[in-house]
Amino acid sequence: MTRRRLSEEEVELWKKVADTTEKMHPTKPRAELPKPKPKPVKKPKAHQSEADLQMFQVGAKANIKGSGHNLAPLVGDALRRDPVQMDAKQFGKMKRGKLVPEGRIDLHGMTMDKAHPALIGFVQRAHSQGKRLVLVITGKGKHRDDGGPIPVRFGVLKHNVPQWLKMAPLNHIVMQVQEAHISHGGSGAYYVYLRRGR
Repeated sequence: MTRRRLSEEEVELWKKVADTTEKMHPTKPRAELPKPKPKPVKKPKAHQSEADLQMFQVGAKANIKGSGHNLAPLVGDALRRDPVQMDAKQFGKMKRGKLVPEGRIDLHGMTMDKAHPALIGFVQRAHSQGKRLVLVITGKGKHRDDGGPIPVRFGVLKHNVPQWLKMAPLNHIVMQVQEAHISHGGSGAYYVYLRRGR
């Protein structure tokens, strides 16, 4: 819709009406229109000081601190940081390999779609039988990094099993997950401490 211009008669009429009006708040100062923001002035890039250049020597290593890859922490490190949910004395024994697992499952060599239901069934059966500590063997995984720009973790089951144990339907019966002692498989296996059956 386009706006039409006012005729001369309409403009004269408007001026007469405007002259007869009174201000609603005569003491209030008139609001000022907002001023446009000033454009930021770009500063020229600072050059290295002459002292830095004088200290430079040909063949010297640069003092660059690279952050490396920003990967999530290793599974073992993440599990060590998890709060202890079980009895501290039992946890210490378990970490030192002094507790003997009452059951074990070997997922080594399975694909994820076979390992996940096998793990769920095993843990639920162990819980229903009143077992408290079971051993889940995942293996350490094969190194499959092809040297591409995106780093690839190895050990698919090693990284997924702790997550599966913390998700439904197992999260209600699993109390603690910890990397196994070297006598029970080390970083290629996990202790799974189960809650008491009701």
